[in-house]
Order: sequence, then structure tokens, then C-alpha cells
Amino acid sequence: MTHADIDFGQLYRTHMAAAGGREKPPEEWDARAEAMGRMVGESRYVDDFIGRMDCSGCTSLLDVGCGTGAIALALAPRLQRVLGLDYSQGMLDVMMRNARALGLDNVTPIRRAWEDDWSDVPACDIVTASRSTTVMDMADALARLDAKAKKRVYLTSLIGGRFIDADVAELLGHARPALPDYIYIVNILYRMGRYPRLDYLENDNRLAGTQDFDEFVRKVAFSLGEIDDAGRARLRQWYDADPERARRGGAPFRWAFISWDTR
Repeated sequence: MTHADIDFGQLYRTHMAAAGGREKPPEEWDARAEAMGRMVGESRYVDDFIGRMDCSGCTSLLDVGCGTGAIALALAPRLQRVLGLDYSQGMLDVMMRNARALGLDNVTPIRRAWEDDWSDVPACDIVTASRSTTVMDMADALARLDAKAKKRVYLTSLIGGRFIDADVAELLGHARPALPDYIYIVNILYRMGRYPRLDYLENDNRLAGTQDFDEFVRKVAFSLGEIDDAGRARLRQWYDADPERARRGGAPFRWAFISWDTR
């Protein structure tokens, strides 16, 4: 057997199922939209992402999993048309409110999930998928991104497959396998006949920057579910043991930045 005989799309799906991966319902993201919307334009991650993009000769962008528009709104002043696609209406509402506040009139929301029909979604010069590629079927997702990009695709995928510090998860008894890593994406794109470029970004994790312990617990619960009194006590001990570590939320996120040309 050689690598050409391996179905990396199927391996990804098997790995995702074994890791217990699931798509959060849109209502969970709706509830976070307001808080996340206040972060637009303030992230070093956004600058690092956009700084690695080539927008030359491009007039349009489709931002898949756009959230509150961190990438879409930052690029809108450079482009004629920007489409933000997300399955959370709350996120799209905040994106459009932020667009109006910035005086941007070239931003259009599209409410779609990864698995929905995209036949009426316009193709754009550039397609981005920033921190939105935790999908159940990576081969299908990459084919969709590729099909909608006239020139280039840019995406990020979490390295290590964990959205929360491993030590914090272990404290609460969440020792399930990590989600599929970015290397699946590289191999699937290879099988698609694309030539992916690879770089790396680093930024604070989801637990970073909390103002107090209660906010920290709420962020942990968003990722891991309801926390009982015993779990809360263990988190309290971890939080108080090292204030600087608590401020960082544990280990940082590391992202694989993957891009390719579609023609």
C-alpha cells in the first residue's frame, strides 16, 4: 500500500467519530454572538491571518463560518463585494451591525451550514474559512471551498485537535481523543490535485483573558458542558494555583494556516 491507496477523507470521518466530534447547534453560537462581536478587529490572530493572504487581482470574498465578521470586515475596505456565510443568525446579525458601524455597504450575509445546499452561493475570487473547519466531513468541506473559489482559498485548522487546555479537560474527566489534526487536510488536498501551502499561527485559547473565576467556569462549560460542584472545586484549585497560567487559560492555540490556488 502507498499513500495513493489511502482514503484520507474516510480516515478523517472515522477519527472524528471516535473523538466524539459534533457540530454545535446554531443556538449555542447565537448566545455568544454579542460577546464575540466586541472582539472584532482586536485580535492579533486576524492580523496574522490577513497578513499571509494575497488579495492582488481580487475583488470578491466569501468568508465561510464568518462568525461576527472578524476576517470579512477587516478585508471589506479592500474589496468590492464580501459575503459572510454562517449557520448562526445571531453571528450574522452582529456582523451586519458591525459593518454598518464601520460604514461598510458591501457586506452581505448568507445563512448556511456546511451540509446545506450551496448551489445559490456565488463563487468569489477568494474563499476563507478561519477557525471554522471543525466539520464532520472534511473532504466534502474542502471540495465546497475549492468549488466556490475562483482564485485562492485560505483556511486555518487547529493543531493538536483540542479547543481547551488538556490539563483542564482532564480535571473534569474529559479524556476523549483529540479531534482530527490539520494533516488530514494536506493529504486530502493532495488527493484533489491541489498544492497546499502551509504556515502556522499562534494565539490565546478560549479560556484566556477571563476577568474572574466565574467567567472562567462559563468558558470551560461552553466547551465541555455542565460542570458539577466537584468539578468546579477542582477548577478553582487549578485557577488559584497559578494566576498567570489562569490568565492565559493554559496552553495557547496553534493553528495550521493552509492555502492553495484553484487555477
